[in-house]
Order: sequence, then structure tokens, then C-alpha cells
Amino acid sequence: MDDFLLQWPKAELHLHLEGSVEPETLHELDPATPAETFRELYRYNDFDGFLKAFGAVGKRLRTPADYGLITRRLIERLAAQNVRYAEITISAGVVLWKGQEFGPIYEAASAAAQGGPVEVRWIVDAVRQFGAEQAMRVAELAAERTGSGAVAFGIGGSEERGPAEWFQEVFAFARRAGLRLTAHAGEGTSPQSVWAALELGAERIGHGIAAIEDPALVKHLREQDVPLEICITSNLVTGVVKSLADHPVRRLYDAGVPIVLNTDDPAMFGCSLVGEYELVAREFRFSEAELRGIAENGFRYGFARRGRIPA
Repeated sequence: MDDFLLQWPKAELHLHLEGSVEPETLHELDPATPAETFRELYRYNDFDGFLKAFGAVGKRLRTPADYGLITRRLIERLAAQNVRYAEITISAGVVLWKGQEFGPIYEAASAAAQGGPVEVRWIVDAVRQFGAEQAMRVAELAAERTGSGAVAFGIGGSEERGPAEWFQEVFAFARRAGLRLTAHAGEGTSPQSVWAALELGAERIGHGIAAIEDPALVKHLREQDVPLEICITSNLVTGVVKSLADHPVRRLYDAGVPIVLNTDDPAMFGCSLVGEYELVAREFRFSEAELRGIAENGFRYGFARRGRIPA
């Protein structure tokens, strides 16, 4: 299976730069600290533990050069899997939280991705629980970079501590600035969180698996052609689903909801995009034709692709 999955051109639309940093790369940035110390950061038991680990990794990215290095390492791993197109989420919210200047960091990451084997665009992300004021600043930073690879504005983090209703004006500003819109929603919460993200204008939903609990929402996603960015291993590791058998990916697909497979934070969850395809084939009995269709969705719903699917 690895062989034919590697042969297919693939795209990834839900991929956090900071969550792609392997412990070995942290050790590369800080050789004085043993790699095992960094591996300890990636051990947690629930979603809140993951958020703390994500923040801890972010704190260790101190310079633009650090961001350039982690981008190069990520591109190498994507290219090895025949990923042709990636929309990489960069957490401007975390950068601001650290008191760093976003511009040089974005420029270093963007430069590291240019001219490589993977076509890269950027989703500039705010952190829900940091509030609307900081999110507006993130949206402004994204708007300033629409001509240099930024295609979308999004929100991530805790749905419970940062309800979508806080961000109405922020999303309206981002839309007027020409940015596409996405939001993490329905990951470990309820269908209402997905509805709220849609009301903001989100064109894609990060995770969205709680939608399966609401037939009206499933119908809406299908009829309005709103894709869910599915991240199965992520959902297992963070505990938002208790087992593979509980994951609704097959039911969502069979109900006609558009889905795209992604890794979310591949280093922090110990997964790869090829591995996610193998997982759905093995555990959920997706056929080769179905897998090919999902792979094409990655290009079809890419904000900068306009449906262009490579041969």
C-alpha cells in the first residue's frame, strides 16, 4: 500500500508548522539539551495537555532562523511523501504571545518554503482563548501578507475558552481584506461550535467531527459543499475520540460530507499523511477509488488551488 500511496500526488490543508517540529529538530536547535528531554514534551493525556505541549514547543522557537529551519525540515518530510501542495498554519497568535515580532519570522518561514518541491501557502492563525483583540491583530498581520503567500485567516485553540461569537468583527475584516476563512470547530465539543464557525463565514472546518451528532448539520455541510479537515490520529491522541471504532470519518464520508485527510501536528502525534491514508484504508475499509477521491479533495478545496489537480 505504501507504494501506490506514495505515487499519488497529495495535498495537506490542516498542518501546523509548530506542531511539525520533531524532537530531533528541537535538539538540532539546542544541541546542549538531550533529545529525550524534548521527547518528554510530546507526552500528554488529553487536549489541554496537548495545548500546553504546543505552547512549550513554541517557546523554544526563539529566532526567525529557528522558524526557517523547522520549515525546511517539514518540507523535506512532505516531499518524501509526494505531497505537492500544503497550506501550512503558522500561529501568529503564539508569536505575539511570546512577545516576538511576526514579520521576520514569517519572512524566514516563507523564504525557506520558496522554490522547493512543495507548493506552499500560509494560513495565519489566531488563538481563540487569547481573545478578539489579539485575533484582530493577527488578522491584520495576515492581511498585510496576502501578496506574499498568506491565503487565509483562521482560529484555533480552545473552543470552550474562546467561543466563535467573539470573532465576528475579526472574520468580517479578514474577508474584506481578501483572505479565505477557516476555523477549528467541533473537535472536542458540540455541533453548535461548527454552526457558530459557519456563521462567522468559515469556508472549511478544522476537524468538525462533532457534526455527525446533528443530521441537519451533516445535510448542510453536504449541500453547501463545506469540507471537513479530518485528522484521525490527532483526535485519538488528544482523546476527543476514545477509540478508532468511535471515529466518525466513515459515517461522515458515507453521508456525503466532503472530507480531506490531514496530520494536524504530525510530530506531536507521531503520524504522517501517508500513514493517515493507510489508517483509513485498514480500519475503515476505504477503497482505492475512495482514497483517490479524498486525495483529489486536498487540491479541490485548497484555497489557492481552485480545483487544479496535478496529473
